[in-house]
Amino acid sequence: MNPQAPLNICLLSYRSNPHCGGQGVYLKNLSRALKDLGHNVEVISGPPDPQLDDDIPLYQLPGLDLYNPADPFRVPKLNELVDPVNLIEWIGVSTMGFPEPFTFGLRAYRFLRSRLPAFDIVHDNQSLSYGLWAINKKVPTIATIHHPITIDRKIAIQAESAPLKKMKQWRWHSFIGMQKRVSRSLARIITVSRSARDDICRDFNIRPGHFRIVPNGINTDLFYPIPEIERKNNRIIVTNSADTPLKGLFFLFQAVAELAKTRKIEVTVIGAPKKNGSIVNLIRKLDIGHLINFTGRIDNGEFVRQYARATVAVVPSVYEGFGLPVGEAMACAVPVVSTTGGALPEVVGDAGILVPPADHRALARAMREILGNPERAGDLGLAGYQRVQKHFTWFRAAEKSVAAYREVIDDYRRF
Repeated sequence: MNPQAPLNICLLSYRSNPHCGGQGVYLKNLSRALKDLGHNVEVISGPPDPQLDDDIPLYQLPGLDLYNPADPFRVPKLNELVDPVNLIEWIGVSTMGFPEPFTFGLRAYRFLRSRLPAFDIVHDNQSLSYGLWAINKKVPTIATIHHPITIDRKIAIQAESAPLKKMKQWRWHSFIGMQKRVSRSLARIITVSRSARDDICRDFNIRPGHFRIVPNGINTDLFYPIPEIERKNNRIIVTNSADTPLKGLFFLFQAVAELAKTRKIEVTVIGAPKKNGSIVNLIRKLDIGHLINFTGRIDNGEFVRQYARATVAVVPSVYEGFGLPVGEAMACAVPVVSTTGGALPEVVGDAGILVPPADHRALARAMREILGNPERAGDLGLAGYQRVQKHFTWFRAAEKSVAAYREVIDDYRRF
């Protein structure tokens, strides 16, 4: 096909919160960058509203939305369960499963079935549903796997001690079998780092040649230095409040408790913890509540101002397929301390301090080093800013995605 011709692209994303989680950020920024390159982009999404730019058509597929924080795990009305897909979703959730990727794929296929000829390519954002399998039989299809959910499952099970709770984690992650089978049926898969590619190859039994590595971009229109705001001393910022073992807050707060024995510090966590969740209980147990401020949801302007006031940003994740938070901190010229979990070293490079995951003592030492050495902190902040500008833009991510699309389209037409 003509390598310069604009493409008609359909992006699929089963759950794309624009305020948290890498998938929502990915959908919003990639759709914008593809549109800016001159391509026609339409988005099919599940809940919540991904809040795309006005010039990008969005079709939100109705469903039960059982994970809505305003009304979680509600009991559907009988007339909702007349739809067999809704019934499947309700049964799945009621039996401790996570059916959303599967049911979104069914809804997407049902919605798109008569419209598929209008698209040159369908790009799925990690639902990897059987519905995508059906779509792939009718139109060229590619998927992004940010990282294999097998990693989440492993860490979640290891964090539980009771056999029943381990069984619940196995049940919740039961959609992984579907994702493995569907991903192996695709001609190409996009992933965001070499580390993620290697982990997917191992856990999903897919050859490396099927992958195209397209690093995420950082939205530098939203994340940038504000030199007129003075950085505070001894102020630590963390941009992940998720109460899940994967994100490493358990180890960070242990490090904070240790560091606070010898240094006066304050910790700002962007977001809010679960009420009576394990993180709240840990803070109470460590008696560090007076050191920690959870911001709750804040707008983008306040987010950047929080970065500008911080001495150091810490990313304590046990594993990341890419690690948007570390890139966003670097874009704001904030020095970073990050673990080596997953792809984080690929993003940080030599522009931050790297420590082993799940090691609170190493985290404490690295934070102490940054807080006690303003000159080194400044050098790392500048290096991080320059690294983002050079390697991690959404324009570049869109260009590489389009190159992968054209490969899939050419192969599809050839065979």
